[in-house]
Amino acid sequence: MSLDEAFRTRYRDEDAPVAIADNATLRTLLDHRSVRAYLPEPLDPGVIETLVAAAQSAPSSSNLQVWSVVAVQDPARKARLAALAGNQQHIVDAPLLLVWLIDFDRLTQIGRARGTQPQALDYLESFVLGTVDTALAAQNAVVALESLGLGSVYIGGIRNQPSAVAAELGLPPRVFPLFGLVVGKPDPLRHAAVKPRLPQASVLFHETYRWTSRQDEAAAAYNIALRAFQRDQGMPQRDWTDLAGDRTRGADAMAGRDILRGVLRDLGFALR
Repeated sequence: MSLDEAFRTRYRDEDAPVAIADNATLRTLLDHRSVRAYLPEPLDPGVIETLVAAAQSAPSSSNLQVWSVVAVQDPARKARLAALAGNQQHIVDAPLLLVWLIDFDRLTQIGRARGTQPQALDYLESFVLGTVDTALAAQNAVVALESLGLGSVYIGGIRNQPSAVAAELGLPPRVFPLFGLVVGKPDPLRHAAVKPRLPQASVLFHETYRWTSRQDEAAAAYNIALRAFQRDQGMPQRDWTDLAGDRTRGADAMAGRDILRGVLRDLGFALR
C-alpha cells in the first residue's frame, strides 16, 4: 500500500490529503488500529524494556517525569484487572497489560528527603501535566510496539474502579492508574481494520477556531464512512453522531467515572 492509499484508508475518502513524503514512521502511524484479538504467545525478551525506553523518550514537562508503568503478566492478576475494567476478554488473552500511572509519589518522596513538601502537586495544573506526560509516554510506546509488529489497545476501563485497581497494584497515595494498554501479537485470522477518522475539515482550523456548516457536513460524511467500516467488520451499524451523543449524554453513560473527583481526593490528589 502506498502512503497515498494509507491516507485514503484512514479517512475512507478518495479525496483524502495527498502524502508529501513516504517513510516507515508515517506508514506506522497511519496504519494504527486497535487490536482485540491476540495469539497466545509470550513476548520476546527485552520487549518491555524497549517499550519503556521509547516511552521515556517522549517529552516531559519541565523534565519532571511524573509517570510510571506497571507491567502485568501474571494471568490471575490480569483476570482480576479485566473484571475491574469491564470484563474485557482481550486483557486476559494478551500476554501483557501495561497500566500507566500518574505518579506524584516519586516527587513527594524526593521532597520529603530534602525537607520540603511539593505543594505544587496539589494543584489541578499538576494533575493535567501528569495526564499529558503519561499519555505522551504511552503513545510513544504504541508507535514503538507497532514498529515491532505487535498490536495494542488502550483500556480506559481501568478508570471504572480506580481505587480497586490501586489496591490490586499496591499503589501508594498520589499515584493514579490513568489507563491500561494491552500488548501482544495480533491474531492474523482476526485481522483488525483501520478505523476511519473524522475528515480534516472537522478538526483542522487555520489561525482561529471557527464553527461553520462544514462541521455538520463533515459529521454527515463521517457517518457514512464509519458505517462502511462497521459493515466490513461485521459490526452493528450506527452513526458516529448517535454513538458520540449517547456516550456524552450524562453521568449514566460514564461507567461509574462520574465520581472520579471524589476518588482522586481519596487517593491523595487535592486538585486545588
